[in-house]
Amino acid sequence: MAVVDDNPIGRLAQNISGGYRPARAQAQAGMILATPATLLLAALVIAPTVLVFFLSFTDASLGLAGVRFIGLANYTRMLTDPGFAQSLRNTALYVVVVVPTSIAWGLLVALLIARSRFAIVYRTAYFLPVAATLVALATAWEAILHPSLGFANSLLQLLGASPVSFLFDPSTAMYALSAIGVWQLVGFNMILFAAGLSTIPEELYEAAAIDGADTGLKRFLLVTWPMLAPVTLFVTVMTIIRAFSVFETVAVLTQGGPMKSTSVILYTFYEEGFRFFRVGYASAISVSFFVFVTFLSLVQMHVSERRARWKASGGR
Repeated sequence: MAVVDDNPIGRLAQNISGGYRPARAQAQAGMILATPATLLLAALVIAPTVLVFFLSFTDASLGLAGVRFIGLANYTRMLTDPGFAQSLRNTALYVVVVVPTSIAWGLLVALLIARSRFAIVYRTAYFLPVAATLVALATAWEAILHPSLGFANSLLQLLGASPVSFLFDPSTAMYALSAIGVWQLVGFNMILFAAGLSTIPEELYEAAAIDGADTGLKRFLLVTWPMLAPVTLFVTVMTIIRAFSVFETVAVLTQGGPMKSTSVILYTFYEEGFRFFRVGYASAISVSFFVFVTFLSLVQMHVSERRARWKASGGR
């Protein structure tokens, strides 16, 4: 008499090994194995996303029992809220400074170390800020930029300059955070550009040299830069998203001050939701930010797909 295994996975394995409906058995086994991960994804990602989207249309507030549907009132409020407008301006300034600087610097470093014997050492050194904890790095920068005891002001005094309140002066605080942001992102961009450089065929440089492009600038403009176009697009989109997502350095170093001069979008979301307990309004900010990031990602995917189709068709 045959022994029947009550374990569904074991039974499916017996069916597969015995050749009994292998395709159906494999599909069932796949569904069983994927169920825990699917449930976890639904509980931790999908359900909270749907909840935040729903709350953005309500006046939900922590501490209040009732929740009232108010339609687009939270989104309308965002358009007239001076605090949110200030955070948009601060974030835009941060992005304008950080994105082009970190991309250009990352590309320059990747080009300089591409053929170096110590490339691994340089890549590791530049990538350390990316791998380290942002809160720990922000705390270290707080000590460096201290108005009286910090290394930066000590160096300025040695050079005969007056001390600067980097994080306590509204005219310099955002630029100080931007400099830290550039320092954090250069290593990330450098690694991506280095990976792109490694895929460029050496034959292209040899052909360019035959055509007269044998100097560094000509080689870069005729071969390197066009071949790095897909990587550059990806790096640009990722850098913009990460620049718009700045939060840790603001929360640790300035808390949005002085005088709201460093209050960015995500810090405004944090304040509205977890300090002022305006959950509905904070959810609207979160949904708007999610839509913006999704839009950037879709644009990057669309442009990449168009370029891939163009290359597959031979440039026609």
